[in-house]
Amino acid sequence: QHGLDPSSADDRRACARAALDRYYRESTAACRCDNPNMPVFHNSGHVTKGNTGILQFFSHLELESLPTGGWGYDHFPLSARYVGKLGLDYMGMTGKFHTTWGEFGGYKHPNALRYECALMLANGAKCSVGDQLHPNGRMDETTYKIIGEAYAEVEAKEPWCDGVCSVADIAVLSTEAETGNRTPDTGAGRALFEEHMLFDLVDRNMELSGYKLLILPDVIEIDDELGTRISAYLKQGGRLLLTGRSGLRKNGEGFAFDIGAEYCGESPFQPDYLDFGVRRLDAALAPWFVDSPLVMYMNSEQVKPTTGEVLVRIRNPYFNRTWRHYCSHQHAPAADLSEYAAAVRKGSVLYLAHPIFSIYAAQGAVAYRHYAANAIRLMLGDDATIATNLPSTARVSLMRQPQHNRYVLHLLHANTILRGGNVKLSPEGYVRDSHAVEVIEDLLPLRDVEVTLRLPEAVKSVTLEPQAEEIPFDVENDRIKLRVDEFACHQMVVLSVQR
Repeated sequence: QHGLDPSSADDRRACARAALDRYYRESTAACRCDNPNMPVFHNSGHVTKGNTGILQFFSHLELESLPTGGWGYDHFPLSARYVGKLGLDYMGMTGKFHTTWGEFGGYKHPNALRYECALMLANGAKCSVGDQLHPNGRMDETTYKIIGEAYAEVEAKEPWCDGVCSVADIAVLSTEAETGNRTPDTGAGRALFEEHMLFDLVDRNMELSGYKLLILPDVIEIDDELGTRISAYLKQGGRLLLTGRSGLRKNGEGFAFDIGAEYCGESPFQPDYLDFGVRRLDAALAPWFVDSPLVMYMNSEQVKPTTGEVLVRIRNPYFNRTWRHYCSHQHAPAADLSEYAAAVRKGSVLYLAHPIFSIYAAQGAVAYRHYAANAIRLMLGDDATIATNLPSTARVSLMRQPQHNRYVLHLLHANTILRGGNVKLSPEGYVRDSHAVEVIEDLLPLRDVEVTLRLPEAVKSVTLEPQAEEIPFDVENDRIKLRVDEFACHQMVVLSVQR
């Protein structure tokens, strides 16, 4: 019918895209045949980054993300950091289930739903909690008691959550949008959330000029169009962090930007090691608890310094682990310094030779997060909007509510625990096999929370909402310093500013 060859993988994909496009057009038209304002959302379980051509068929977005159903607790906020820039209304969609859809008689702890609804509000989203109706048509009383308790808190907080937009220092160019690979996005998002840094996830068509730092995580190679956009951003005073293969030209002709080093290909060693030097005062990127070489599990790119400042060097292992030679249970230890840099900076561009965000997504070692965070803080300098003493298990967002001349700082905390495990429950397949689940049960209070903010407007007052409790604050060097004595789960700190 379309002149395509069914034996060709490319033609099969083209046919699938054409069929999907036809579905979008015809189903949306059918929904709106009597009411042109009928809300329409086409469910796919995940809002794909960069696929904006289909948004003409959507009235709003629903971010399906059941933390206990396989998505985890970082999936929703990372999606929200992207869709908040698309110009459509959006809602979070969690579930009442302990596991996922279709779990009759399963209930997550009420505190988990309280936290999940608060997380939606903190990221500018409306709230949606999924259930599944019993075939007898009767609503489950336990389900709606749990939802009602969470929604009572949502109702009290709504005045400070409507008509908001995010405040962000950092733009992370989505690897999913560029390559289809979500892993670097996940690692970058997790590191930034845990370090309480304000960021948006963007695609190449979004405006960059308002961000202080642009991060290209791990796998984003540069074509002419993207190179032109990023070069313009740098000329306007922007700063750039590149990691792994990001920044290399797609045509194989080295780096698209001047990183102060010569590209010499991918390292043959896996793993290799970061060497931060012997003088701690010079080791700006070193995790505070690491003095020795730090193992890096994925291949680095080999860059030989030319005009750039070397911040970290690479040590190779004695050898790769093969049947010919091996050492102990895993890899060989660090050997001599190589001639290549692990981190090199030139002007407003900092390059890290390892795919650090993918490594953090895979391994989760705190030292990796500290290394990436130190690189980001080095590039931001004194321009970061927020600093806080919150633990890494807490989350922060800062939203602007322009119609009320105020900012809303959201502080959230819930300590997730991995429970359950991979067990084959039913050889006959009567029930699904189990897997480990992130559980929220206890909402422990955090005390003596200190926050420093740098805002463009003068602050008139600071209140804790919805308690309507005014708290003192200090202004020091154009920064607002405040303290929250105690909160559990979610606290909104509202900063009213002068016009």
